[in-house]
Amino acid sequence: MSRIGKNPIVLPAGVEVSADAREITVKGPLGVLKAAAHPAVEVKMEGGAIVCARVDSVENASAMWGTMRANLNNMVTGVSRGFEKRLTLVGVGYRAQAQGDVVNLTLGFSHPVAHKMPAGVKVETPSQTEIVIKGIDRQKVGQVAAEVRAYRSPEPYKGKGVRYVDEVVSLKETKKK
Repeated sequence: MSRIGKNPIVLPAGVEVSADAREITVKGPLGVLKAAAHPAVEVKMEGGAIVCARVDSVENASAMWGTMRANLNNMVTGVSRGFEKRLTLVGVGYRAQAQGDVVNLTLGFSHPVAHKMPAGVKVETPSQTEIVIKGIDRQKVGQVAAEVRAYRSPEPYKGKGVRYVDEVVSLKETKKK
C-alpha cells in the first residue's frame, strides 16, 4: 500500500481540476497544466480535494498510485504558488545576466554561454552571481536548473562553478609531496 497515494490533495482557493479518462487539467491563478491520466490510477473529486485510487486489475497499479498522486500535487502547487530554483556562481570572474528569456553566462571559457529558457520558465538575476529560475512546472524548472549547472559544475578542489544555493560541495585535500 502506498502511504503517499492514500493522502487526498486539498485544493487551494482559485484552483480548478477537471479529469477525464485521458487527461487531467489543473487551472490556477498562475496558469494551466495538463497531464496524461495513467490507466492504472483513477482520479476522483471528493468535496474540495482530489483522491487517487488504484485500479486493481492493472499490473503496475500500486507502483503508479503514489507517483500519480505526487505529480498531481506538484501540478496543484505549481499553478497556485509556482516553483523556483536558485543557483549561485562561485569563482573569480563568473557572472550571469538575464536578457528576456536568455541567460548569458561568463564561466571562464573563451566564449560566453547563452542558455535559452523554454516556454513557461522565467529567469532572473538579482545580482551578477545569482540566478533564479521560476515556473509552474516543477519538472521543467528542475531540468533547466540542472542544464545551467552542467555548464560548469562545482569542481572538488576549490569549489568553483555553478551550484544550487543549498548545495554543499565537499572539497578534497590537495596532493602532498
